[in-house]
Amino acid sequence: MVFKRRNVLQSLTLTGIAMIAAACAGGGQQTATGTADCPRPSTMDQQFCDRDGDLVADPPEDPSEFVNPDTLVFAYTPVEDPAVYEGVWAEFIEHLSEVTGKEVEFFAVDSNAAQLEAMRSGRLHVAGFNTGSVPYAVNLTGFVPFTIMAAEDGSYGYEMEIITHVESDIESLEDLNGRQLAFTSPTSNSGFQAPSALLEGQFGLKADEDYQTAFSGAHDNSILGVQNRDYEAAAIANSVMGRMCARGAADCNQIRSLYQSETFPTTGYGYVYNLDPVIAERVREAFFTFDWEGTGLQEEFGQEGEAQFIEITYEEQWAVIREINEIQGVEYTLN
Repeated sequence: MVFKRRNVLQSLTLTGIAMIAAACAGGGQQTATGTADCPRPSTMDQQFCDRDGDLVADPPEDPSEFVNPDTLVFAYTPVEDPAVYEGVWAEFIEHLSEVTGKEVEFFAVDSNAAQLEAMRSGRLHVAGFNTGSVPYAVNLTGFVPFTIMAAEDGSYGYEMEIITHVESDIESLEDLNGRQLAFTSPTSNSGFQAPSALLEGQFGLKADEDYQTAFSGAHDNSILGVQNRDYEAAAIANSVMGRMCARGAADCNQIRSLYQSETFPTTGYGYVYNLDPVIAERVREAFFTFDWEGTGLQEEFGQEGEAQFIEITYEEQWAVIREINEIQGVEYTLN
């Protein structure tokens, strides 16, 4: 199986999504609401304001509301074994501590919901949220994404794939009719939102009506579930599959791809909106000054081509994800 990188700014080829998205001239923009003193998109929780119109929460106007903890808590999106990733992020955690002057604790979250709740409740300060969870984090927890991983040339992203076992008799997406398909979690873009929209929009296959669904909880669970034939098929992020196969955690020879999408933005990294602006600026500095050479990040993510953190905005890079969510009628809620 070959994994390849494409430019994330390509238009989607999800028939039934792309056609509708093309008609959405606002690019997934939300209707403004709130008050004159505290405007916000209609999707954003009422505790936040967005005066500059960039679709993310502004820091509090009252400095007494800034958060300046002795220990910063960092969490990476729960797509794979948290124990593995605590080691992967070790050098970065040390660098983040040096730049911010704070102790930094790695928080191993076991679900997207747990990560969202941790930031919303003030227990999580800096994080990487997976692609589909970023809009939830922005609108419900005050997450401010500002960077993603990229290759040396600045390219970035991953593709959603629908996979099956190499010996399966499922040969096409049409063959999923009457069969089982594993998703990861409802907030996952590649693990639920995009594939469910694709199957219904292009093939008329509705979840739990035309095919049975299962939720594995994480991409690695879905990948191993297909490999071990616990699931007949699964929708996953191929960047996760590439890393797992590269380090021997999965066997890609046992997996066959049924579909691969165009490129989506990958995990978004940022901080909670009310983090003291001085500390927030140092967090940004830590990401952009981190030297990948010889680190766990290079060993783990370098095999997919990642070599740096680059600056992004939620307004631009997540426009296609907001379009998909708008088309599907997604409501941002922790329930």
